Amino acid sequence: MAGVRDGDVDKLGLLFERYKRPLYGFFYGMNRDQELSEDLVQNTFFRILKYRHLFRGDGDFKTWMFHIARNVSHDHFRKNKIKVKEAVENWENRISHTDSRDSEMQLADEHRMLELAMERLPPEKREILLLSKYQEKKYKEIGELLGCSEGTVKVKVFRALQELKVLYKQLEQRM
Repeated sequence: MAGVRDGDVDKLGLLFERYKRPLYGFFYGMNRDQELSEDLVQNTFFRILKYRHLFRGDGDFKTWMFHIARNVSHDHFRKNKIKVKEAVENWENRISHTDSRDSEMQLADEHRMLELAMERLPPEKREILLLSKYQEKKYKEIGELLGCSEGTVKVKVFRALQELKVLYKQLEQRM
């Protein structure tokens, strides 16, 4: 990134290839929309290019990138006045169904229930779980990203996991 900041913008392509999947996974986990997630990845890299002069290089590039990605996501929903509740309600229609053997079907059902439970979490709790469990970011990095201490991140992750367990058990009882 230091090279991009210093004018070698061709290196942004290398960063894009390296980080497009984790970013896509983050966005898709937040909105469950493939096209929107792809657009948000593109917008994130556009902003990285636009604000490359602000990259100081004293921290981790991924943390800086995810900070921009969070802002891109928040700006999109604010700009388009999309209510998160509506997005959650519409998400259930986008779940894909798998046809396979019994064990694979059970695993798919469990995965689907987990995704449903994740979608029912408040956005800030869903985001912290996506960053810590799916993106495998360290609590320190998440703290830098969210502007809070590592201890606060641990508490937030714990509480989000507790709420996710409750939601999962509720879904399990309904099925």
